Amino acid sequence: MSNTPMAASPLTRAVLEIDEYASGLGWDQPARLFALVDTARLRAQEPGLARQLGLENEPETSGLTPIEQDEVPTGKPLDEFLGTIAWPDAVTGCALTVERLMLPPSAEAQVPQDLSEAALTKWVAQHPERQEVRMTVAVLRDGTRESALRLREKDSPTDVLTGKDLVPGLAEALAATFEE
Repeated sequence: MSNTPMAASPLTRAVLEIDEYASGLGWDQPARLFALVDTARLRAQEPGLARQLGLENEPETSGLTPIEQDEVPTGKPLDEFLGTIAWPDAVTGCALTVERLMLPPSAEAQVPQDLSEAALTKWVAQHPERQEVRMTVAVLRDGTRESALRLREKDSPTDVLTGKDLVPGLAEALAATFEE
């Protein structure tokens, strides 16, 4: 059982569980993709896998189990990679955890115009107000969303911000993996 605090919804619990897992791996990690499956359905239909994941004695009958997928390719833009994904019906949702550099809103006016993507990335990386953030974003087939943000400078389980609209662009890209 993880140390993930109880949360209001199974999706929030799954996002916090993934955040906790990623935190245990440390910073400077590649993006990680997870399938989210209904825990009760997994136990009923795949008892061997449920046992392997340590779920056979879990008291919870409603919940989501994150299952990490193969590595996310590093040589391909994330949005292009996500565009290649199609999930089987057994997958209820998906989640992605990724690290990025962010600037506070006050720095937006300082961004030089007409920079290439590479030049903008370099400019942000050198900005004195930049912050490293780990984002975990999850979506369900029905459109439900949840996110968790953890700043590197405040790397503590009690300093994780959660909310459904924290990273809307990434949530949209993940939701598109369920479109036919």
